[in-house]
Amino acid sequence: MAVKFKKSDQKQMNSWLNGNKGYTCLFRATRDGCDATKFHTLCDNKGPTVTIIYNINNSVYGGYTSLSWDSSGSYRSDGHAFLFRLYQNGDWKPVQLPVSSPTYSIYDNPGYGPTFGGNHDLLSFTSTVASSGGYFELNGYVNPGHSYSANGETTESITNGSNQAKDIEVFLIEDKLGNEPLEEPWRKTSKWNRKYFEELKERVERYKPLKELNVPQARILLVGQVGAGKTSFFNTINSVFRGYITRQACSGNAEHSLTTVYRMFQIRNSASGKAMNLRLHDTRGLEADQGMDAHGMCYLLDGNLPDRFQFNPSAPVTPDIAGFVATPQFADKIHCVVFVIDGSTVDVMPEKVIEKMKGFQIHMNQRGIPQIVLLTKVDKVCEATSEDLSQVFFSPVVQETVDRVSQILGLPRSNILPIKNYESEIELQDNVNILTLLTLQQILNSADDYMFNYLDQIEDGKLQQLNIRE
Repeated sequence: MAVKFKKSDQKQMNSWLNGNKGYTCLFRATRDGCDATKFHTLCDNKGPTVTIIYNINNSVYGGYTSLSWDSSGSYRSDGHAFLFRLYQNGDWKPVQLPVSSPTYSIYDNPGYGPTFGGNHDLLSFTSTVASSGGYFELNGYVNPGHSYSANGETTESITNGSNQAKDIEVFLIEDKLGNEPLEEPWRKTSKWNRKYFEELKERVERYKPLKELNVPQARILLVGQVGAGKTSFFNTINSVFRGYITRQACSGNAEHSLTTVYRMFQIRNSASGKAMNLRLHDTRGLEADQGMDAHGMCYLLDGNLPDRFQFNPSAPVTPDIAGFVATPQFADKIHCVVFVIDGSTVDVMPEKVIEKMKGFQIHMNQRGIPQIVLLTKVDKVCEATSEDLSQVFFSPVVQETVDRVSQILGLPRSNILPIKNYESEIELQDNVNILTLLTLQQILNSADDYMFNYLDQIEDGKLQQLNIRE
């Protein structure tokens, strides 16, 4: 996570301050030195400020005061002051800790950095702290619950167990003139309502693959890290078309993959029970040191493996397995690959898992198979989205996560689709259904693109090039 006060962070601060604010950096430890005298020289008598500490465990927290710092050497009262956390271990988890004893809101000692609370609920540092190894070993501490309400938070939950700071910033806060312009979504859709849901649902139910290729179903392969939610995605789609929450496929949180059998799941129309013209292929979850290898992935992509094939993590897939499809038809092949990534843990995804995905991409690209990314658990990425999923395409936090995943896998941003699976719910929700159907529609569009390219190859007399195994 980059050390900076991002636009999304400023929006959260604006919501706490109930206004449209401008932020000017007065003090930055990495630029000005982690020195109390320098802090007061740059920040005294300037106006309201927010102090932000970025620690090495990717937690971001700090304090706000509506008063000017002034080196008076005394406690000062500020009924508008509060402490806060923005990130915990790199995850967006904003929380506000309002002042409960305003008399001791801030401690204005010239030998201290920004300090909040009578018992120092937040003492950033004292005197001078030298940089060592790319961070500052702060001699202050965080201890909420004295002059500020703890709101269930502790030293550990705020700092994530570290007093080593990558940086400390203090921003002057000023009112912006005029009203904040209406936010534009970073990805536009129609207005979310029941009518839109019915239109999307009908569109997917009517879907048919390219008739010239005589393909009965578009085949979509789900590939993802253990616990990211690929099996839950099938359950979510199934729930949308069944009309109630279903858990047909085994899913959950576990150390190792709960998927041990290669499954080709049917999606059925709730009224007729007839299978729809798409099929989701669920495979074993990716792990750093276990799971599918490149050869096994090639067999999956080419349609060689039968439904209900039992994975053996200690043995590679070979043509000798029972039911191996030696000469698969185009209808047996995978027409679109969907990588499933937990949006709330993008920054801590194991490098070995990323390397596996990129290795698989080589074989997918050689075959011209399109790739989509499902960015799951989007409700845990952004608090506003958690409260109202229809805000997903207005959230700068979600947008930034989409941008990061786009860079990691080298795919266009339009191929990164945020999603919220049904996990703890017991009843369907319109916004979850709409986002699911929007996502599924984009996946089917990508599968169609692949089929059109295949048809072009047939008409150009180049079909034999697609039958070469890499």
